[in-house]
Amino acid sequence: MTSIPCSVVVLYVITNDAMRKLLTIIIAAFAIISCSSEKVYSTRAEKILAEINDPNSEYVVVISHRGDWRNWPENSIPAIESIIKMGVDMMELDVKMTKDSVLVLMHDKNIDRMTNGKGFISDMTYDSLMTFNLMRAHNVKTDSLKIPTLREALLCCKDRILVNVDHAYPYYKEIVELAEELGVTGQVLMKGKSSLDKVNEDMSKHENNLLYMPIIDINKPKGQALFAEYIDRGVVPMAYEVCWQKPGAEIDECVAKIHETGSKLWVNTFWPSVCGGFGNDDDAALLAADPADVYGQYIEMGATMIQTDRPEMLLDYLRSIGRHD
Repeated sequence: MTSIPCSVVVLYVITNDAMRKLLTIIIAAFAIISCSSEKVYSTRAEKILAEINDPNSEYVVVISHRGDWRNWPENSIPAIESIIKMGVDMMELDVKMTKDSVLVLMHDKNIDRMTNGKGFISDMTYDSLMTFNLMRAHNVKTDSLKIPTLREALLCCKDRILVNVDHAYPYYKEIVELAEELGVTGQVLMKGKSSLDKVNEDMSKHENNLLYMPIIDINKPKGQALFAEYIDRGVVPMAYEVCWQKPGAEIDECVAKIHETGSKLWVNTFWPSVCGGFGNDDDAALLAADPADVYGQYIEMGATMIQTDRPEMLLDYLRSIGRHD
């Protein structure tokens, strides 16, 4: 029998032991990779959209109504930046068009409430708007903040957060073209109360379209008729925004049908008039001993998209129950 030098035997033992350890590490790593179902997304906006499109996702998308308007002028770039830092998923903003066809961010038809100027936006050129400054709360003029354009807002949000463009359906063509130019078409959501035929007609004019969601005022005849139109024709939107002034069978039946179809349920908590009356809104959640006393009812309802005026408080609640990052 040939003898093996001691040094070689020792080397063999060490190598064999190292190999076992290496194999153990490789197997463990492979198991982790194989068992992990978490997909890696290229942008945060892509991840949020995937959560909305996943019918099995329990992630609750938080939409900030006009941005962080408690600390910055509503619909301003700093108000958008602030909610992005909070971890909000979607910015709801309002759009108007100037006399020279520039889309700007403003809820009201005039600039009286939000700037140190006066006048209707449709009567003013963009350059004339830039002579005024935005106002903070309590009518305090900002030093340099101007009314932002939709272009500026979309560039700020690109890849970082989804955008709900409100009060903007009359400008659908212009917004689609701008979104395509900036590469954000899949990030922008339009919503409205138009008939299904009207929406289809408008969208047929474009090769690429914005995301779209119907608004259902379920306590009102027009809202009931619009909802019935979608249900009867078997059209399944990504989500329904449902508003109601009083609880009852109408809202219960509407929500049940939405869940049956697989669409997401969007609710608003910023005003009592859109979520069943006083005691059901953000301010009620603030005054409650536990925000869950208010927000919990929407989770039980199956809402996975909530528009709020208190995004930070809602995010804290959702994170505490494991329904948000």
